[in-house]
Amino acid sequence: MATLATFFRDASSRPTGTRRSSRTARAGEVTHALISAQARAQADPFRLRALPNDDIYFYSKKIDNQRLVRQADPEARGECWSAVGAAGVLLMLGASIIAPHVGSILAGYKIESLKQERQTLIDKKRDLEVKEAGLVSPGRLNGLARARSLTSPASDQVIHLDTGAGTVDARLVPSPAAGSANRQ
Repeated sequence: MATLATFFRDASSRPTGTRRSSRTARAGEVTHALISAQARAQADPFRLRALPNDDIYFYSKKIDNQRLVRQADPEARGECWSAVGAAGVLLMLGASIIAPHVGSILAGYKIESLKQERQTLIDKKRDLEVKEAGLVSPGRLNGLARARSLTSPASDQVIHLDTGAGTVDARLVPSPAAGSANRQ
């Protein structure tokens, strides 16, 4: 398979200056091609064929632009500020879209912490109620009364404050003579 680069390479390798007849030129080219193909095959049987345009090289020339001064573009400043403004508007729009969602997440966290606090307070209240029931139980109170040598009151020592229709027992109301005696 012949490519343009290999065609020019073969054409440049031809000797110039002598003119041959077309028949002898063709025969020479065919033998030259066969010999070069055989030589290549004998030299290295695993060598790959050349890539197209493999022999073309590009060189880059270093250019020194240090002396050049860039001219200020008057329209560039306006474009820059409009880009900054558009970015600010997009930022505010994004923040206004995200803010309610973030607020609901934070409110959910607050609700969960309040639920946990409520549950701990309910547990503490239940513990205190159990403790109070143990402290005011009749068996414990009787045990404390016996330990301190307390006895049950007699029937004449008991005064009932609520006697019916909101009247107060006459024995509980201090007499005016007893009140003046206590003041002196």
